[in-house]
Amino acid sequence: MSTDLKLEKVTVRYGGFTALDTIDLDLSARTTLGLVGESGSGKSTLARTVAGLLVPDEGVMRLGGRILEKRRSREQRKQIQMIFQNPDASLNPRRSVRQILSEALTFHRMTRGRADTERRCRELLERVQLVPGSLDRYPHEFSGGQRQRIAIARALSVEPELLIADEPTSALDVSVQRSVLELFREIQAELDLTLLFISHDLGVIHAVSDNVAVMRQGSLVEIASRERFFSRPETAYSRELLAAVPKMPAAAAGATK
Repeated sequence: MSTDLKLEKVTVRYGGFTALDTIDLDLSARTTLGLVGESGSGKSTLARTVAGLLVPDEGVMRLGGRILEKRRSREQRKQIQMIFQNPDASLNPRRSVRQILSEALTFHRMTRGRADTERRCRELLERVQLVPGSLDRYPHEFSGGQRQRIAIARALSVEPELLIADEPTSALDVSVQRSVLELFREIQAELDLTLLFISHDLGVIHAVSDNVAVMRQGSLVEIASRERFFSRPETAYSRELLAAVPKMPAAAAGATK
């Protein structure tokens, strides 16, 4: 069952530098929020904070109305899963696909016994449109798009409620991007997921998002529906982002005027 995410005055500091500055954010259940902004704007810091990889200095985060503690329980770690930009770094090259998926399933006690784990591993590969017979292959034996599908399968293995995707298509060519984005749409519809999708590519954001949030220098400067952001952005910074894109989707044709 999908749940909503709420951030209240979330602040993260690195020494004297404020990476996230009093972030207030509502992400409704079963919707996709596209998070955009220039490099260094705080997008990945926000993602890692929500995922529990960074601890906020101030503020409160809630998932489904329940506070996300600074020290996450096993259940809270399971509820929020993150897919990283580079599967080469996030997948252990010394482990087979079977071992990668089984490790997550076993740690979170998602299966009972070897046969159940085997069945679940095969189901996960089928869900991300990979051949179940490839379970004994290693990450380097797959293409970049296929490795990202393995990373998606691992994230889905624990049946999360919130999925965070941090630039998951930026290292892929255009044709592979399209197929991976379609996979995200399919699994969100099938599994009723809530999705936080981060990308510097506004075309990708237009393709996947219900709403768009814009970050600049650690602050959220605009949150709008996809239609309004691409046609009538409120802030000058958002208009600058849109103007920097050579060719926007047809629905956004008037956004840079």
